[in-house]
Amino acid sequence: MKVVSFIAALLIGSTSFGACAQGGVKPIHLIVAFPAGGPTDFVGRVLATELSKELGQPVIVENKAGANGNIGADYVAKAPADGSVLFLTTVGAVAISPALYDTLPYDPLKDFAPISLVVNNSTILVVNPRNPASNAAEFVANSSKASAPVPIGSSGVGSIPHLTLELFAASSKANVTHVPYKGAAPVINDVIGGHVDGFFGDLPGLIGQIRAGQLKPLGVAAAKRHPLLPDVKTLAEQGIPGVESNNWYALLVPVKTPKDTVAALTAAVHKALQAEDVRKKLTESGTEPAPSTPEQVSALIKSDGAKWAKVIHDNRIKPE
Repeated sequence: MKVVSFIAALLIGSTSFGACAQGGVKPIHLIVAFPAGGPTDFVGRVLATELSKELGQPVIVENKAGANGNIGADYVAKAPADGSVLFLTTVGAVAISPALYDTLPYDPLKDFAPISLVVNNSTILVVNPRNPASNAAEFVANSSKASAPVPIGSSGVGSIPHLTLELFAASSKANVTHVPYKGAAPVINDVIGGHVDGFFGDLPGLIGQIRAGQLKPLGVAAAKRHPLLPDVKTLAEQGIPGVESNNWYALLVPVKTPKDTVAALTAAVHKALQAEDVRKKLTESGTEPAPSTPEQVSALIKSDGAKWAKVIHDNRIKPE
């Protein structure tokens, strides 16, 4: 059976995707666990628009921010398992929080059924344009000459920017100190203002300031260079190995969602991410469309969970 007709059959012939008993269709809610206007929200709205076309019913983004994504995750874990509630998660809520918090109201591996990976996000070290370093290796060398540890901001304790900084400090032996903020926006403003010296952030949240000349990229914390910054070397290329950080986004649903609904949603997400307009919007924003199988999402949650748990335990990181 073709994917389109399979989805249509589900929509017409069952209660999957929230079809009402009276024959009407209620909207699908796509939960984003961060405030409106940020990179996760942007990806969620681009995806929701295209999914509405693929599924033939409204897909509405609903922001449930707080606690590093945990509030949104808990909401979805307890939502109806009929395809009417989807969760666009970042790596934090499902692969960092289990090691960071002593207790969670949900279990990432037991309470959710993966649909697909949505995007990959490279992490970039940026500094103020007035910083004399032209790359990360020079930044490390300059830090060793500083009279005090060089302050590097993060979007919060246990965030990807914080954990990437810990990997960077351990690999490079840079003379740096961590300065946590409450979110990415204030730390980016303080790097621009010269109040902290650097920040490891997702490229989609930085590309505008980089293009405007407000931030200077020094290195990419990934296995390969980013196509939007082809002249910026990876950290490994600069003699700083083992610092790779991908703040991927994935789509999940409550674990008891029927398998046919999961399969239909996976097919719809893949088609949405292959749409030319969607790919253009996402790639121009600095993110990389990355459709996958549900099994690949599960494997990624497990592997990144182990990776970040080691960083958290080795550095004795505790939530604020």
